[in-house]
Amino acid sequence: MQRDAHPSDYAERVLDVVERIPPGRVMSYGDVAEYLGEGGPRQVGAVMAAWGGGVPWWRVLRADGTPAPGLEARARAHYAAEATPLRPGSTRVDMRRARWDGAARD
Repeated sequence: MQRDAHPSDYAERVLDVVERIPPGRVMSYGDVAEYLGEGGPRQVGAVMAAWGGGVPWWRVLRADGTPAPGLEARARAHYAAEATPLRPGSTRVDMRRARWDGAARD
C-alpha cells in the first residue's frame, strides 16, 4: 500500500488536536474523533499510526487507558515525566482523572 507524501486534511485536524493535549492529560482515540465530530477511533488510530510520530502520541490511547501495542514502555516513560495519573497498582492511565475534554486553559 502506497502512503501519500502528506497527511490528508482529516489527518491534519487529528494531529492538531493531539498537539493541543496538555502534558499529563490524555484523550482516547474515540475522544479525538468525537471532539472533531468526524471519523471514529479506527480512523484516528490509522492517522496516529501513519503520522503520529511528530506529535505527543503517548497522550492518545485506548479507552481502557492503555497505549498502542508495542509502545507501552516508551509511553510509560512519558507518563512518569509528565506526572500523568495512573490507576492504583497498574500501568494503565486513570482515564477518569487524566482525560482532557478539549477545553482551552486560560
